[in-house]
Amino acid sequence: MKLSAGEKISYGLGAVGKDMVYMLSAGYILYYYQDVLGVSAIAMGMILMAARVFDAFNDPVMGVIVAKTKTKWGKFRPWLLIGTILNAIVLYLMFAAPPSLDGKGLVAYAAVAYVLWGVTYTMMDIPFWSMIPAFTEGSKERENLSTLARSCAGVGSAIITIITMKCVYVLGQGNERMGFKWFALIVSLLFVLFTLVTCMVIKEKSTVDVDSPSVGEMFRALLRNDQAMTVVITIVLINCSLYITSNLLIYFFKYDFGTETWYNSYTLFNTFGGAIQILSMMIFFPVLRKFISAIQVFYASIILAVSGYTVLLVLSFVNMSNLLLLLIPGFLIFTAFGMLTVLTTVFLANTVDYGEMKNGRRDESVIFSMQTFVVKLASGVAAFIASICLTVCNLSSDTAGTQVAETAGGSVAGLRLTMTVLPIAGLLAAIFLFHKKYILTEENIEKITAQIKEKTS
Repeated sequence: MKLSAGEKISYGLGAVGKDMVYMLSAGYILYYYQDVLGVSAIAMGMILMAARVFDAFNDPVMGVIVAKTKTKWGKFRPWLLIGTILNAIVLYLMFAAPPSLDGKGLVAYAAVAYVLWGVTYTMMDIPFWSMIPAFTEGSKERENLSTLARSCAGVGSAIITIITMKCVYVLGQGNERMGFKWFALIVSLLFVLFTLVTCMVIKEKSTVDVDSPSVGEMFRALLRNDQAMTVVITIVLINCSLYITSNLLIYFFKYDFGTETWYNSYTLFNTFGGAIQILSMMIFFPVLRKFISAIQVFYASIILAVSGYTVLLVLSFVNMSNLLLLLIPGFLIFTAFGMLTVLTTVFLANTVDYGEMKNGRRDESVIFSMQTFVVKLASGVAAFIASICLTVCNLSSDTAGTQVAETAGGSVAGLRLTMTVLPIAGLLAAIFLFHKKYILTEENIEKITAQIKEKTS
C-alpha cells in the first residue's frame, strides 16, 4: 500500500521542524554566546569543535541503540519523540542562559548545554532517517520520500536563516538576549508539534534492521576505497569553506556593513541567498545536467564559487556598504553551493559501486554514514576558525557596529579576508584533489556496473 498524501506531508513537516532547530543551533550559537553574552570567542570555538567531533562519533552509537530497540510502537518512533522533546528543552535552555552566570560559569553552561543538545539531536535524527524503510515499499517510493524530506529540511533551514534576527529584535524589543530566549522557545514548541504529527500519522508497516556501522568500520571502509576517501575529503574542504562564511556573515553585517538596522539587510541578503540556493538545486542543476556531465557541473560550480569570493574580495577594497552590489557575489556563491550539495551526494553514491568492484563488498550504509560525520566535522572546524578570526579582529558587542567600521580598519580587513581568502583556498584545494584523484566518470561507472552484474549473474 503506497503512502498517502497525509503521510508524506506529516513526514515532510517533521523534517522542517528538525532542520529549524539544527539551523538555529548551528547558525547562531556562536553569535549568541560570544557577541550577546560576551563569552570568549576562542573558548566558544573550542567548545563547538570538540562537541561536534564528539557528536559525529556518537552517531554510530545511537544507531546501535535504535537497532536493538523493540516496543509495541516500533523501534523508531519512541526515540524520535523522546529525542525531540529532550532536544527542544535543551535548545530553549541553551538560548536562555541564566543572567546570574558570567565568566567560567557561563563557559561551563555553554559547554554542557551544547554537548547535551548534540546528543539529544542525534537521539532523534538517527531514527528519523532510518525509519524510512519501515513505512515505505520499494526503492522508488523511498527515493521520492527521501527527496521530499530533504527539500522540506532545506525549507526549515531557510526559514530560520531568513527570520531569526528580525524575530529576535521584535520579540526582545531591541534586547537580543531576551529576543533569542523567546524565539528559541517558539522554535522548540513548533519542533515538538511537528514531530508529534509525524509520530501520530506515520505507522511502521514492517520490521527493518538498521545497519549501524562502528566508527572503526567507517574508517576501514574509507581506507579500502580510495574514491570514497577522495569525495569525503572534498566534502570537508567545500563545507569548511561555506561554513566559515556563514559563521562570519552575521558579524560582517553587524560590524562592517554597519547601520543601526543592519539586521534588515542581513535578513534580505539571506532571503535572496536561500531562494537562489533552492533554485540551483531544483532548476539550475537539472538543466545543466542535460548538456554536460556531473563532473563538468562540479568544476563549473567551483569556478562560480571562487569567482563569487573573488568579486567579494574586490568589493572589500572598493565598496562593501551597497547591498545590491553584494548580491552579485552572493548569487554566484549560493548558486554554486546549491549544486555542490547535490553533486557531493551523487559522487559519494558512485563510490559504493566502485568499492564493491574493488573490494568485493558493498559498504553502502558505512559510506553514507561518513557523510553525516564529515559534515559535522567540517562544521566544528569552521566554527573554530571563525572564533580565531573574531578574537584576532577583536569584534564584539562592546563596540557599536558603525564605530568599528570607522575606527578599526584592521579588524574589518581581517574579517573580510577570512571570509574570502580562506574559502577560496579551501575550494581550490578541493578542485585540485578532485581533479587529481577522482576517476569515476560516467563511462567508468557504466563499466563498473557491468562488471558487478557479470560477477553476480
